[in-house]
Amino acid sequence: MTTPVTVEQLHPRLADLTVIDVRSPGEYATGHVPGAHNVPLDRLDEALPALRAVAARGGIAVVCASGNRSRTACDRLAAAGVTALTLTGGTSAWAGDGHPLDRVPGARAVWAMDRQVRLVAGSLVLAGVLADLVRPGARWISSAVGAGLAFSALTDTCALGNLLGRLPHNRPRSAGTDLEATLAGLRG
Repeated sequence: MTTPVTVEQLHPRLADLTVIDVRSPGEYATGHVPGAHNVPLDRLDEALPALRAVAARGGIAVVCASGNRSRTACDRLAAAGVTALTLTGGTSAWAGDGHPLDRVPGARAVWAMDRQVRLVAGSLVLAGVLADLVRPGARWISSAVGAGLAFSALTDTCALGNLLGRLPHNRPRSAGTDLEATLAGLRG
């Protein structure tokens, strides 16, 4: 079962919980809840043994930018028998309440995943409309993107976000964003 917590509820419990940030390494590097460990949502299954070990030692809180990916992660963890809390509003709410975010030294700014998705989807729709002026029928590109966005909203998933999360700029190799090192630390 997924239990939502507010920033006010999470803050005093940080010392007692293991915080898992399920955003892409690029997003994580540019600002995360202090002490959070980066386990990207698309690699959650790979991390399950370490997360089970963490849950056996104490509680887990899962965060992302807004709370959507962390809720998805908590549902997947619950299906695997791991109980976790999800931060309502994510790191946006955390920072909005005046709490600091830790940053990975030397990390370059990466757009939030929802912004990347809007840019790519909008660009594909525009390209489909413009291409249709030259080659009638190309507007179906725009229709396919629209259908994908509607499916994304109905299922609360985002295939485009998952694909973008795998691009090199969303997977920097810097201290704090290496999954293998993170999992070794969690198994600790």
